[in-house]
Amino acid sequence: MIIIGCDYHPGFQQIAYVDTETGELQERALQHREEAEKFYRELADQGLKVRVGMEASGHARWFERLLAELNFDLWIGDAAEIRTKRVRKQKTDRQDAQLILKLMLKDDFPRIWVPSWENRDLRQLLWHRHRMVQARTRLMNQLQAVALNEGLRCKKRLWREAGRQQLEAFRLAPWASRRRQDLLELLDRLNPTIAELTQAIEREVEKCPEARRLQTHPGVGPLTALAFVLIIGRADRFRCGKQIASYLGLVPLEDSSGSRRRLGHITKQGNSLLRFLLVEAAQVTVRSDPGWRSKYHHLMMRRGRKIAKVAMARRLAVRLYWMMRQEWNYEQLKKFGSHAGQPVHRDGAQ
Repeated sequence: MIIIGCDYHPGFQQIAYVDTETGELQERALQHREEAEKFYRELADQGLKVRVGMEASGHARWFERLLAELNFDLWIGDAAEIRTKRVRKQKTDRQDAQLILKLMLKDDFPRIWVPSWENRDLRQLLWHRHRMVQARTRLMNQLQAVALNEGLRCKKRLWREAGRQQLEAFRLAPWASRRRQDLLELLDRLNPTIAELTQAIEREVEKCPEARRLQTHPGVGPLTALAFVLIIGRADRFRCGKQIASYLGLVPLEDSSGSRRRLGHITKQGNSLLRFLLVEAAQVTVRSDPGWRSKYHHLMMRRGRKIAKVAMARRLAVRLYWMMRQEWNYEQLKKFGSHAGQPVHRDGAQ
């Protein structure tokens, strides 16, 4: 069996590999994509069993597809944990590859969960719609600025038929008129695209029972429900709601020592799209649920609006986690609750 420690870069990869039968250790630098693909295909032609380990990184989809095509085992490790296992103060590509190989041989490689290809492709759908909505928002803000400069302040009414006619009726200078026309044309092209992507997301939610259950929670729409299911993956990967909050970057940075405790801003680790959607969904929940509204206003008075929004997003993430783990809808969650932090026997030891 060939075990390969791979320090992956966008333009090349440094590898250290060993044959477990002969004990022979070799090192190479492979340029992408031709040289690297040739090397791995030659190993496959020899009928060898190969296991490759690498740190989690971006821009490696083609490499992952290649190894899957060749039926090679691919282990992806937590880059932060691998970094903590480095003893020497020197850091080079060769030493990184050797460290990954050493951890694999010692069976101490910190593997992480990797989503399926279908999961990744659906994530692209969510990201594509999110970016299109952001682009539309930027266009609308620019058109609002054009209207304000001409003395028209009608906010959302600008996008109705009457507001659009008023915007188009302004007599502007040649280049200002050209800018207004181009922005309106781009906006008209984006709206059907976003509507089509929204319908595609709704169809995917209909195919996913977990997402449909999460959607029963107030404030949670198809986009948030599907994103939560895709990004969390299997709920049994986490033992409690605190781990979910940490995984999504909704817990504060901490620098404590002795009797001193210092908490900073949230870590913002994890998926930024899901974190954004949870904050947006939590605000909708606050408007629709009296209990959440009371909790939100209490936090807002004590800590400020921004911290209160993030706190409610964390609370929503924990609730969705328990719904997903217990396979409950919203009514069952209200009836049974998560019982987090409570003793096993609620009436005392038996």
